Amino acid sequence: MRLAGILALFAATILAAPAGAQTSAPVGVVSVAADATRFSLTLADGRILGSADLVGANLTVATETGTAKVRVAVVERDPNAVQGDVWLHTFLVEQPDGSTVNLCEKGPDGRRQGFPLASRVGPDGGTENTPPQQFEIVCSAGARAKCVRFGYRPWVPAETALYNACTRMVRADYGGQGKGTTRNGMTIDIYDADGIQKADSVDPLVDFEAGWLPTGAVCVRHVRVKENTALAALEAEYPHLKGRTGDICTEAFARSLGARLFVRSVK
Repeated sequence: MRLAGILALFAATILAAPAGAQTSAPVGVVSVAADATRFSLTLADGRILGSADLVGANLTVATETGTAKVRVAVVERDPNAVQGDVWLHTFLVEQPDGSTVNLCEKGPDGRRQGFPLASRVGPDGGTENTPPQQFEIVCSAGARAKCVRFGYRPWVPAETALYNACTRMVRADYGGQGKGTTRNGMTIDIYDADGIQKADSVDPLVDFEAGWLPTGAVCVRHVRVKENTALAALEAEYPHLKGRTGDICTEAFARSLGARLFVRSVK
């Protein structure tokens, strides 16, 4: 099971205190926010709880279709994050029969975890930063969490543009209109102008694919999944890519068009 589009608006009480807590009564929650990839809850008694304090807690979460009871089962530092303090949470959703299922689907590394992130998906499929109190839970299998783990932190102003370009790139949203053309399991080699990610593939079958901005690809040398789209289709659908596909799209050309994020994939 997967709950899509969770709005992280917690109910006014923690239903069960975290494991090891001394209190047995529900405690009022004054506010809840995302602190990078961790929770920050301010309680009515003045305490401030972080994600590690919530392990074992059952939380009532408001979703787009109602409410759900979610248990914070595990909180751990991400061992594979490129930079920054990334914390992975295992969320278990209570079912009507009392059983639980993982909130998140399995990602490429086998993890089924997520974290709160102060952002949302805009009308064109791009990501927009939000105030810390207005956040969503994102899962490690999705583009938004992947890009944080790649090292692009949307809460750091200098990295917001790279993060937004990354979410477009992961989805192969060449036109920047929210139309992803990739598929699960595709291997990509990403790198950027800031040196957060460096190109590392030596596979002769891997070739430059595209350069990216937060608005989508600036040019496309070849598409990632040929069954889903083609260069001619991209030029026909997105005017800004007219004359910018095929052999003309090199890394140097993409840089000249302002791209800061680049990807290589099997041609």
